Amino acid sequence: MIPVTTFSGQTVAVFGLGLSGLAACRALAAGGANVVAADDSAAGIEAARAAGFAVEDLRSADWSRFAALVLAPGVPLTHPKPHWTVERAKAARVEIIGDVELFCRERARIAPDAPFVAITGTNGKSTTTALTAHLLRAAGRDVQMGGNIGTAILALQPPSDERAHVIEMSSYQIELTPSLDPTVGILLNISPDHLDRHGTMAHYAELKARLPASAQRPVIGEDDEECREIIERLRLANRSWVDIVSARERVGHGWYANGTELISRAPWAGILGPFADLAGVGSLRGRHNIQNALAASAAAMILGLAPEEVAAGLRTFPGLAHRMEEIGRAGATLFINDSKATNADSAATALASFERDIYWILGGKPKEGGIGPLVSYFPRVTKAYLIGEATEDFAATLQGKVDFVRCGTLDRAVQEAARDAGTSDAREPVVLLSPACASFDQYRNFEVRGDAFRALVTALPGIVLRGAAAP
Repeated sequence: MIPVTTFSGQTVAVFGLGLSGLAACRALAAGGANVVAADDSAAGIEAARAAGFAVEDLRSADWSRFAALVLAPGVPLTHPKPHWTVERAKAARVEIIGDVELFCRERARIAPDAPFVAITGTNGKSTTTALTAHLLRAAGRDVQMGGNIGTAILALQPPSDERAHVIEMSSYQIELTPSLDPTVGILLNISPDHLDRHGTMAHYAELKARLPASAQRPVIGEDDEECREIIERLRLANRSWVDIVSARERVGHGWYANGTELISRAPWAGILGPFADLAGVGSLRGRHNIQNALAASAAAMILGLAPEEVAAGLRTFPGLAHRMEEIGRAGATLFINDSKATNADSAATALASFERDIYWILGGKPKEGGIGPLVSYFPRVTKAYLIGEATEDFAATLQGKVDFVRCGTLDRAVQEAARDAGTSDAREPVVLLSPACASFDQYRNFEVRGDAFRALVTALPGIVLRGAAAP
């Protein structure tokens, strides 16, 4: 835990009592603050009471006694309308902040030079966060990883000059962190997302831009127009940055890839040229992971790792569950769990990772736009296996373009896809779960769906799990 001493002796309201909210309560109390906990849900209130915190109905509270409102990132700050606690706080002139802001203030007080890597982007931020932490750990560094991935930031160990914090940040968290000041700030990419919470694409992009703008060393992807505009603003402000691109042709002076070879054009990193190759690294296949690997490598070298340490760490990265996760093989057939692909954009990166012979399991609770944007990838698909509510909509899009079967459930889809791939004459057929849909019609979340896929694949005859010795 990181005791938050910056509110010692003051009263702080914490609203939203999930994992990050309860961690904030504990950290504030450990630092000497008086904590008042609140939530709209009975479960959150009960969890706070069980942890020993005072619970109040903030609708009738005296807001003049609060030094701050610590808001959970899932609570609307502006759109579609401010949450009622936000309106009460503003009326009382009480500042509204989040748990990452508490971390930043504590870091500034006790260890202002402590290494701090903050990572955001519409896609790829979890993989980049895990990969950055892995590179540092593999080189023997003391690393704490969390934020929007895994552990709440205030439940981590405190910052120090010898300990690096690698933190994934959503746009919601950035919005609540006015003192954000990372050593390295990574912005991977920007595409439309969470517009129900941010109102417009311009507002969403502006929130994302705050992260690299606040960093000592920004690292920014150049693959989309929004990020290129942010880079131009940094240039006009006479700021330096590291630009990363997943294709060689657009590079100006930064980091890029030539096929699977990663190339640095930054002399400060101690290398001007190739420093690693992702060929054969199954956990980092695909163009999207080239961008992730370039960003993580740049951050690691900024924090002092040698190029050879980065190259070695890349080769041993295990990957993340449900994100292009290699489950194993049955004969020549490769099984990939990409349950995290809950929309067409995410599924596109999975389909782009294999040139042919894809046995594609997709479906669930459909998102707006369906799979129409994926038509250019259909020639790579040998057969599709449809599950869930999206079955008929997806069938209409696939009709006449891709052979498909209506399976309804994941267990049937896995059985049929494994059978078809196993009897094909392809050199390396791929059974790919990349649903392009939310899971809520059949599963509580994408993790449960991915776990179900893993269990079904593990039970197949002849399966050799990733990392297991071949028989």
